Amino acid sequence: MKASHLTSLFSFLICLSCWAQNSFSDSVLTKKVDSIIAFAIKQEAFPGAQILVAHKDSIVFHHTYGFHTYQNKIAVSKTDVYDLASVTKIIGPLPALMKLVDEGKLNLDTPFSNYWKPWKKKKDKQQLTLREILSHQAGLVPYIVFLNNVSKDGRLKKRFVKKKSEVGFNQKAYDGIYIKNRFKNKIYRIINRSKVSPDKKYIYSGLPFLLFPEIISNITGKSYEQYLQQEFYTPLGCKNLGFNPTEKEYPNSIVPTEIDTLFRKSLVKGYVHDENAALLGGVSGNAGLFGTADDLSKIMLMYQNYGTLNGKRYISEPIVKEFAKAHYTKNENRRGLGFDKPLLGNDSLQSSQAYPSPKASPNSFGHSGFTGTFVWADAKNQLVFIFLSNRVYPNRSHRKLYELNIRVALQDIFYSVIQ
Repeated sequence: MKASHLTSLFSFLICLSCWAQNSFSDSVLTKKVDSIIAFAIKQEAFPGAQILVAHKDSIVFHHTYGFHTYQNKIAVSKTDVYDLASVTKIIGPLPALMKLVDEGKLNLDTPFSNYWKPWKKKKDKQQLTLREILSHQAGLVPYIVFLNNVSKDGRLKKRFVKKKSEVGFNQKAYDGIYIKNRFKNKIYRIINRSKVSPDKKYIYSGLPFLLFPEIISNITGKSYEQYLQQEFYTPLGCKNLGFNPTEKEYPNSIVPTEIDTLFRKSLVKGYVHDENAALLGGVSGNAGLFGTADDLSKIMLMYQNYGTLNGKRYISEPIVKEFAKAHYTKNENRRGLGFDKPLLGNDSLQSSQAYPSPKASPNSFGHSGFTGTFVWADAKNQLVFIFLSNRVYPNRSHRKLYELNIRVALQDIFYSVIQ
């Protein structure tokens, strides 16, 4: 990447200091956002995107840009459904975990092995707490590629994968790919046997999020999906938020992700991009959720208001605040409980080096997703920022979204309106 690219991008932001206006519908704001997005699409950071911003519980900006692919056939629509990737972590298992902690059915500081029994027999895991695990402070392995267990030399193993649904093979990973139902038990065993680092430092790990759906189901007596729908998605009015959207018959268009050359051998659309979630039939805690910007805005506004939306309380304020704060800053760990947080000292950084915007409150929180998604809530400034794209099209090697720090540049503009 040329340094001039990054410089030219953030030159849009330098002049904000002399930009005096206070309206989210101001034409200057729109032109600045349009310019950054046009620049990003030209650099092939993504073929299309959309931005939704809410201020003081009201949506004040929701614009779409570009197309689903670089072939420019289907324009991005406000009702498009996106693969949310790791944003799933804070929209799927996290609200359920918060509610269960709120109800006294989970404890952040007792051994996690109380809820995941196999860890009682693992000396390196038996004393780990949910607080450590959610903060990525437990020393767990960052990621395990379970696809390696179902394939060899580029071919899928028949004992784990069938081309048609049959007895014992009902977990659909893709058209013509059905995973053995009991393969999830193999995933659990591999996680249970995985090593734990003795160094208690920040190591981002998605592994426990593969376990959370089972724990949530065991505690509530309902399926993970059913519990989320009943307790959160339906009462919040999230009409197009769920797993495996091709089975839901949503009327919305689904934005494609990657042209997969390793596993599914085609353009992935309507099925989760993340291979680990796919091997669980598309329903997981690490990835798998699909939704619209409007769906996400409702949950993020509920978070911004520390557990309430439209007069209904979903989670108590102290619990949301506990999850939304960083607990291990002395270990140079910025993370909340499940939530991502600003870099430590973020407010002193230049926009080109910050994450998220340096104007964001240190108390703000959110998460990003590998496919090109990003959500952030800031209670102090009453600002929710949502960015959706499919940056992994046509393949995951497209990293300009990160290299150009596009999301920070955009978020900066909206903070400038209120600050």
